[in-house]
Amino acid sequence: MSNSSGDADLLIHILYIDDDEGLALLMQKNLLRRGFSVEWAKNGAAGLARLGEGGIDAVVLDHMLADETGLDILPCITAMPDHPPVIYATGSDDTSIAVAALKAGADDYVLKGISADYFDLLAAALEHALERARFRRETAQAQEVIRQQRDLAEMLLAEVNHRIANSLGLVGALIRMQSSMTKDQVAIDALHETQMRINAIASVHRRLYTNRQVGSVQLDEYLNSLLTELEASMRDDKRPHRIMLTAAPVNLATDKVITLGLIVSELVTNAFKYAYPDSVTGEIRVSVDQIEEVLKVIVEDDGAGFDPESPARGTGLGTRILTAMAASLKSDFAYDPGHDGTRATLVFSLQEGK
Repeated sequence: MSNSSGDADLLIHILYIDDDEGLALLMQKNLLRRGFSVEWAKNGAAGLARLGEGGIDAVVLDHMLADETGLDILPCITAMPDHPPVIYATGSDDTSIAVAALKAGADDYVLKGISADYFDLLAAALEHALERARFRRETAQAQEVIRQQRDLAEMLLAEVNHRIANSLGLVGALIRMQSSMTKDQVAIDALHETQMRINAIASVHRRLYTNRQVGSVQLDEYLNSLLTELEASMRDDKRPHRIMLTAAPVNLATDKVITLGLIVSELVTNAFKYAYPDSVTGEIRVSVDQIEEVLKVIVEDDGAGFDPESPARGTGLGTRILTAMAASLKSDFAYDPGHDGTRATLVFSLQEGK
């Protein structure tokens, strides 16, 4: 049984599942005046088959059917993808039935009747259910658009980091080529240190695009990669040193990681160059600890020691870089005069703006 009005396409299409054909006819007549076109299904199987064909905006489901209850059918309806909202109709004033229907996925329930007030109430319940369903659809669509835009932004950011890493890698390669054509050892050392500084920055961008991270880097993984590259680059027969890392798994903002990576790279490079006599194996230790919202970084060795007040052994550029980088982190940076060897400690807040 269906409405054959020429304006049916403009109406809201309702499926009424009930074994009472007389009530279904009455439902069709009264709801048509209120802007609804009603189709009737006499049992659950017929109702589910009609829903599978599509084109139904909402369902009115009766509780007591010939061989089943609406609670038997309701889970099958709500299991359908993008199912229409369901209004549960019951002639019983037993509230447990209404509660069970709502828990099973009904959008609302009404007490059955045949008066004009009942049909007004049912029409209002249908309108409210349809409005809620429309809101859920629009919310889901908006969330999907946001997800797609986020995925696109992350993809573009990964591509940017990829290109930056490649460009920095190219700059490092050019510096390496330049140093191979230079005879002045001071110039070679300066170019080599510049290359390592560039590698420290490039390593951050490589980690950002390979791990698909946005705005932050896992510090322990980054330092492990950085120090492994640094040891491989500097270790030789003259400097057979080992770098040992102990680091807490801390996620750190990209800009702070780059700054910290440069600081650690400078301190480890200095230890490699000056801490131990030639051909004497030494250990260089890097530790990172998080205490609440504070990060503490220590770079130490057991070598000859370092007096920060003494004249620079090289150009002094490394010391200026350390001072500038430590200041940009708003950190406390100091050397421990009581340590046998050199111990540099850097402490700064993980909270933004502090």
